[in-house]
Amino acid sequence: MLLIKTRKQLKEHLTSLDEKDSIGLVPTMGALHIGHTALVKRAVQENSVVVVTIFVNPTQFNNPKDLENYPQPLTTDLKILREIADHIIVFAPSVEVMYAENVKSVSYDFDGLDQVMEGAFRDGHFNGVGTIVEALLTLVEPTRAYFGEKDFQQLQIIKKLTEIRNIPVEIIGCPIVREANGLAYSSRNERLSKNIRNEASFIYKTLKAAKQKFGTKSAIKVKDWVTKQFEQHEDLKLEYIEIAQADTLKPMIRKHKNIKYRAFIAVYAEDVRLIDNIALN
Repeated sequence: MLLIKTRKQLKEHLTSLDEKDSIGLVPTMGALHIGHTALVKRAVQENSVVVVTIFVNPTQFNNPKDLENYPQPLTTDLKILREIADHIIVFAPSVEVMYAENVKSVSYDFDGLDQVMEGAFRDGHFNGVGTIVEALLTLVEPTRAYFGEKDFQQLQIIKKLTEIRNIPVEIIGCPIVREANGLAYSSRNERLSKNIRNEASFIYKTLKAAKQKFGTKSAIKVKDWVTKQFEQHEDLKLEYIEIAQADTLKPMIRKHKNIKYRAFIAVYAEDVRLIDNIALN
């Protein structure tokens, strides 16, 4: 496994590859878990070369405390990746390498995809995501790039990014990987106490129940029901529940047969913010 920390070294290595080699890119912020390894394993299966990036991107954190508390166990992450495949290229740059002296986001027009749900609660978040993802796609020039559907809104925004920037890459969304109790894997889960981590399974249980209700009830009634469920759960604080079109992320007003919908949720467990989503039809 090759660990690279500078743009120049990464570019030189990638330039030396055979032109026929396909490159898979898996961008991460480290603190790798089973959800990440599922992305990496798929990338290894589908590409000649795999680049995994480990970079905690400061411009996508609207909460400085969240950035400060974000785990960065690089040694452990490298061990995890080495066990998957020994030919993975790991790019782990510093903030200075990625941003030089200008740690600032680019401003994008994502056609409203960034204004709802996460965008409504995390000001500037998706400009930060777009900035680092565009930088990595431009640097690596991958054939395919892999992202988890847990961050489904982010996935749609990255697809829009490649469209507006005309970046020739296939963006692949991979299914959510869950813990045994249904909680979506996240690096943030490690900050939960054992008891609350078990209690947080309520999030997915409620989403599954909402999916069943969606077959016969309106979006407003389903959202009201979800809200009431969390009002009865003192350890979990609902930030939002939204039902939206899967492709445009526009909140659902009236159900149409030929449109795919998803339910999106954000919940605080202790001081840890958890997100999840589920396809409804």
